[in-house]
Amino acid sequence: MALKETFYISHGSPTLSIDESIQARKFLQSWKNHVFPHAPSSILVISGHWDTTVPTVNVVDSVNDTIYDFYGFPKEMYQLKYPAPGAPKLARRVKELLRKSGFNRVDEDTKRGLDHGAWVPLFLMYPEADIPVCQLSVQSNQDGTYHYNLGKALAPLKDEGVLIMGSGSAVHNLRAIMPDSPAQPWALEFDNWLKEALLEGRYEDVNHYEQKAPHAKKAHPWPDHFYPLHVAIGAAGENAKAKLIHSSIELGTLSYASYQFTSATGS
Repeated sequence: MALKETFYISHGSPTLSIDESIQARKFLQSWKNHVFPHAPSSILVISGHWDTTVPTVNVVDSVNDTIYDFYGFPKEMYQLKYPAPGAPKLARRVKELLRKSGFNRVDEDTKRGLDHGAWVPLFLMYPEADIPVCQLSVQSNQDGTYHYNLGKALAPLKDEGVLIMGSGSAVHNLRAIMPDSPAQPWALEFDNWLKEALLEGRYEDVNHYEQKAPHAKKAHPWPDHFYPLHVAIGAAGENAKAKLIHSSIELGTLSYASYQFTSATGS
C-alpha cells in the first residue's frame, strides 16, 4: 500500500525504553491506534546515532542485532531486545535511489544492527518486531540542504509502502541537561521556532536553521540529531504539510517534539 506520510521522531533519552514517567513513551505506545494505523511493508530509519562520511545502509539478511550504544544506564535496558528482520532489498533500493539522484558513493554495512535511535522508539511503536527494518546514516560533515536532498531522493519509497522515519531530538544538547528542572527558556524558544517554521511550511528556513533559528548552536551543538528531520521533510515531497504529533520537554532541555509530514500528492 502506498503511503503519503513520513515522520520525525524525537527519541530523547535511552531510558524512554523503560521509564513510564516520560510523556513521549505513551505517545509512541499509542502509535498504531492513534497516529499511524497503516501497516508498512518495511521501515527505513535515519538515526542521529549513525554518522558516517558517506551515506551508508545496513544490509542485514537475517535478524537485526540490538545495539546498546549507551553507557551507565540501568542493567535492565541492556537486556531488552528488538529482533526485527533486516531489510536487504530495501537497503539496496535505497542505494539505487541515492545513486540515481547524484549521491555517487553509497556504502553497505553487513554487520551493523539497529542503534538505540532506531530500536528504542520502534520497541514502543511496533513491539512485535515483525516488520523488516533498515537504517541509513547521516553525514554531520554536510548541511541541512544536503539531507533534505537525501530525503527527496528517497521519496519513491513511500509508493512502495515503506515507512520513512527520521529519529533524533528536536533540541539535543546533552551538556545542558538539567534534571528536575522545568523547560529552559532558550530550549522552548528554539522548539517553538521549529514548530512555527514547520507548520508554516518554511522548510528553507529549517534547512538553514543555523542562520534562522534562535539559539541554534545551543539547541544542536552537533547536528546529528537534527539532520534526520531534514531527510523526513525531503522524503515527503514538494509542498508537504507538517503536523506536530507530540510535544514535551524533559530534563529541562531535551525536546521530544515529533512531526508528521504528509505529501501534497502521492509522490
